[in-house]
Amino acid sequence: MRSATALLALALLACPASAHAAAVVTSTATRTYDRDAFRSQAERDANFRDLARDLQRRLDRRLPAGRDVRVELLKVRPAGRFEPWRTGMEDVRVLRDVTPPRIELRYEVRERGRVVAASDETVTDMNYLSNPSSRLSSDRLAHEKALLADWADQRLIRLRPPRH
Repeated sequence: MRSATALLALALLACPASAHAAAVVTSTATRTYDRDAFRSQAERDANFRDLARDLQRRLDRRLPAGRDVRVELLKVRPAGRFEPWRTGMEDVRVLRDVTPPRIELRYEVRERGRVVAASDETVTDMNYLSNPSSRLSSDRLAHEKALLADWADQRLIRLRPPRH
Protein backbone atom coordinates (compact mmCIF):
# COMPACT_ATOMS: atom_id res chain seq x y z
CA MET A 1 0.00 0.00 0.00
CA ARG A 2 2.77 2.42 0.92
CA SER A 3 4.72 1.65 -2.24
CA ALA A 4 1.61 2.40 -4.35
CA THR A 5 1.15 5.71 -2.55
CA ALA A 6 4.82 6.58 -2.99
CA LEU A 7 4.66 5.63 -6.67
CA LEU A 8 1.61 7.83 -7.16
CA ALA A 9 3.34 10.75 -5.42
CA LEU A 10 6.41 10.34 -7.65
CA ALA A 11 4.23 10.22 -10.76
CA LEU A 12 2.50 13.44 -9.76
CA LEU A 13 5.81 15.16 -9.08
CA ALA A 14 7.17 14.03 -12.43
CA CYS A 15 4.35 15.80 -14.30
CA PRO A 16 5.44 19.14 -15.73
CA ALA A 17 3.96 22.22 -14.09
CA SER A 18 2.33 23.25 -17.36
CA ALA A 19 0.18 20.12 -17.34
CA HIS A 20 -1.85 21.43 -14.43
CA ALA A 21 -4.81 23.78 -14.77
CA ALA A 22 -5.57 26.46 -12.22
CA ALA A 23 -8.60 28.64 -11.71
CA VAL A 24 -8.94 31.58 -9.35
CA VAL A 25 -12.36 33.18 -8.91
CA THR A 26 -12.72 36.27 -6.74
CA SER A 27 -15.33 38.92 -6.14
CA THR A 28 -14.84 42.62 -5.69
CA ALA A 29 -16.23 43.86 -2.41
CA THR A 30 -17.80 47.28 -2.71
CA ARG A 31 -18.96 49.43 0.15
CA THR A 32 -22.42 49.90 -1.30
CA TYR A 33 -25.05 47.53 -2.62
CA ASP A 34 -28.05 47.93 -4.89
CA ARG A 35 -31.15 47.86 -2.69
CA ASP A 36 -33.26 46.63 -5.62
CA ALA A 37 -30.95 43.66 -6.13
CA PHE A 38 -30.11 42.72 -2.53
CA ARG A 39 -31.79 43.28 0.80
CA SER A 40 -28.52 43.80 2.69
CA GLN A 41 -24.76 43.92 2.29
CA ALA A 42 -24.58 40.52 4.01
CA GLU A 43 -26.96 39.01 1.43
CA ARG A 44 -24.91 40.54 -1.37
CA ASP A 45 -21.65 39.17 0.04
CA ALA A 46 -23.16 35.71 0.55
CA ASN A 47 -24.44 35.64 -3.05
CA PHE A 48 -21.05 36.71 -4.43
CA ARG A 49 -19.31 34.01 -2.38
CA ASP A 50 -21.79 31.37 -3.53
CA LEU A 51 -21.40 32.30 -7.21
CA ALA A 52 -17.59 32.44 -6.94
CA ARG A 53 -17.47 29.05 -5.20
CA ASP A 54 -19.76 27.44 -7.80
CA LEU A 55 -17.75 28.83 -10.73
CA GLN A 56 -14.48 27.81 -9.05
CA ARG A 57 -15.72 24.20 -8.67
CA ARG A 58 -16.90 24.08 -12.27
CA LEU A 59 -13.59 25.41 -13.62
CA ASP A 60 -11.54 23.07 -11.44
CA ARG A 61 -13.35 20.14 -13.07
CA ARG A 62 -13.39 21.34 -16.67
CA LEU A 63 -10.25 23.37 -17.41
CA PRO A 64 -7.87 21.67 -19.83
CA ALA A 65 -4.32 20.97 -18.66
CA GLY A 66 -1.95 23.89 -19.03
CA ARG A 67 -4.66 26.56 -18.88
CA ASP A 68 -4.83 29.06 -16.02
CA VAL A 69 -7.87 31.27 -15.53
CA ARG A 70 -8.50 34.27 -13.32
CA VAL A 71 -12.08 35.59 -13.01
CA GLU A 72 -13.18 38.57 -10.95
CA LEU A 73 -16.90 39.07 -10.33
CA LEU A 74 -17.45 42.83 -10.33
CA LYS A 75 -21.20 43.33 -10.14
CA VAL A 76 -24.14 40.95 -9.94
CA ARG A 77 -27.72 41.89 -10.69
CA PRO A 78 -29.77 38.76 -9.88
CA ALA A 79 -32.73 37.69 -12.00
CA GLY A 80 -36.04 39.25 -11.02
CA ARG A 81 -36.76 42.13 -8.70
CA PHE A 82 -38.19 42.65 -5.26
CA GLU A 83 -41.63 44.23 -5.36
CA PRO A 84 -42.06 45.75 -1.90
CA TRP A 85 -45.50 47.17 -2.69
CA ARG A 86 -46.90 43.63 -2.67
CA THR A 87 -48.06 43.09 0.89
CA GLY A 88 -46.63 40.00 2.52
CA MET A 89 -44.15 39.52 -0.35
CA GLU A 90 -41.47 42.08 0.53
CA ASP A 91 -38.75 39.40 0.50
CA VAL A 92 -39.92 37.58 -2.63
CA ARG A 93 -38.00 38.08 -5.85
CA VAL A 94 -40.45 38.20 -8.76
CA LEU A 95 -39.03 36.81 -12.01
CA ARG A 96 -40.12 38.36 -15.30
CA ASP A 97 -38.74 38.14 -18.80
CA VAL A 98 -37.66 41.80 -18.60
CA THR A 99 -35.52 41.24 -15.48
CA PRO A 100 -32.76 38.83 -16.57
CA PRO A 101 -29.65 38.15 -14.49
CA ARG A 102 -26.74 40.44 -15.34
CA ILE A 103 -23.14 39.87 -14.25
CA GLU A 104 -20.19 42.17 -14.85
CA LEU A 105 -16.83 40.42 -14.68
CA ARG A 106 -13.19 40.59 -15.67
CA TYR A 107 -11.20 37.57 -16.79
CA GLU A 108 -7.82 36.46 -18.05
CA VAL A 109 -6.95 33.12 -19.65
CA ARG A 110 -3.34 31.93 -19.89
CA GLU A 111 -1.96 28.88 -21.62
CA ARG A 112 1.53 27.85 -20.61
CA GLY A 113 2.13 31.34 -19.21
CA ARG A 114 0.98 33.25 -22.30
CA VAL A 115 -2.22 35.38 -22.21
CA VAL A 116 -4.64 34.03 -24.83
CA ALA A 117 -7.78 35.93 -23.79
CA ALA A 118 -8.58 38.78 -21.43
CA SER A 119 -11.53 41.13 -21.20
CA ASP A 120 -14.14 42.90 -19.12
CA GLU A 121 -17.62 41.63 -19.98
CA THR A 122 -21.23 42.05 -19.01
CA VAL A 123 -23.01 38.72 -19.29
CA THR A 124 -26.78 38.39 -19.48
CA ASP A 125 -29.40 35.98 -20.82
CA MET A 126 -32.72 37.40 -22.00
CA ASN A 127 -34.10 33.84 -22.30
CA TYR A 128 -33.23 32.83 -18.75
CA LEU A 129 -36.79 31.76 -17.95
CA SER A 130 -36.61 29.15 -20.74
CA ASN A 131 -33.52 27.40 -19.38
CA PRO A 132 -34.76 24.03 -18.09
CA SER A 133 -31.78 23.40 -15.80
CA SER A 134 -32.36 26.57 -13.79
CA ARG A 135 -36.15 26.52 -14.03
CA LEU A 136 -36.37 23.19 -12.22
CA SER A 137 -33.79 24.07 -9.57
CA SER A 138 -34.60 25.17 -6.03
CA ASP A 139 -31.29 27.05 -5.75
CA ARG A 140 -31.86 30.77 -5.10
CA LEU A 141 -29.11 31.62 -7.61
CA ALA A 142 -29.97 28.98 -10.21
CA HIS A 143 -30.35 31.45 -13.08
CA GLU A 144 -27.11 33.24 -12.25
CA LYS A 145 -25.18 29.96 -11.90
CA ALA A 146 -26.56 28.70 -15.23
CA LEU A 147 -25.56 31.99 -16.86
CA LEU A 148 -22.01 31.76 -15.49
CA ALA A 149 -21.75 28.07 -16.43
CA ASP A 150 -22.74 28.76 -20.04
CA TRP A 151 -20.41 31.76 -20.22
CA ALA A 152 -17.46 29.83 -18.73
CA ASP A 153 -18.01 26.94 -21.12
CA GLN A 154 -17.94 29.26 -24.14
CA ARG A 155 -15.29 31.76 -23.08
CA LEU A 156 -12.91 29.87 -20.77
CA ILE A 157 -13.17 26.24 -21.87
CA ARG A 158 -13.79 26.55 -25.63
CA LEU A 159 -12.10 29.99 -25.93
CA ARG A 160 -14.82 31.39 -28.18
CA PRO A 161 -14.70 35.18 -28.53
CA PRO A 162 -17.64 37.32 -27.37
CA ARG A 163 -20.34 38.15 -29.90
CA HIS A 164 -20.87 41.83 -30.51
